Amino acid sequence: MPQGANPLAIRTKKYQLDKKVYSSMALTQVWKKDWWHAVIPLALFLIPAIFSFSWWWVAFAVIFTILFVLLRSAQVMGVTQVEQGNPLFEKLMYEIDQRQILMKRNEREGMALTWDMIERSRKDNDGFMLWLKPAAGTEMPTGWKGWIARTFTVPVFLLLPMRIFNSPNDIKLMESLLRRKSLLA
Repeated sequence: MPQGANPLAIRTKKYQLDKKVYSSMALTQVWKKDWWHAVIPLALFLIPAIFSFSWWWVAFAVIFTILFVLLRSAQVMGVTQVEQGNPLFEKLMYEIDQRQILMKRNEREGMALTWDMIERSRKDNDGFMLWLKPAAGTEMPTGWKGWIARTFTVPVFLLLPMRIFNSPNDIKLMESLLRRKSLLA
């Protein structure tokens, strides 16, 4: 028997995350965390220049590093283009309770996220950010493809701005719910 709506749930206004905002936030997160990945190709291709200096080695190292940075950035921005990422960028209403986060397109269509799918959260002046957990080990490919998938992950998150909550009480309730779930320090 289907359960009715939870009367204690936090209901928000409809909100659509802009793809440009998501891309800039995701790129900032990736490059703050993985900036040193860009140093590796630079250092590797500068090693021959130490033994036999040539500006060609330096140019090749810089060009290869720029290509790596562009490729990694394109990977992050690709989340906005793939079909699996579409639910992140639709106009949705959120219904948040103790069991789950319902992302509703309308009264009949929606998608549920359980709390165990959320890795961590952060509260800013602008709103709440909820990061989704990456795929588990059994869902990942094996071999070198698995290593690449684990090493070069793309952050997937929900952004819930303060303006979509109906009252300040809903914001406090959301904050206490995240603390109870040990997602907010």
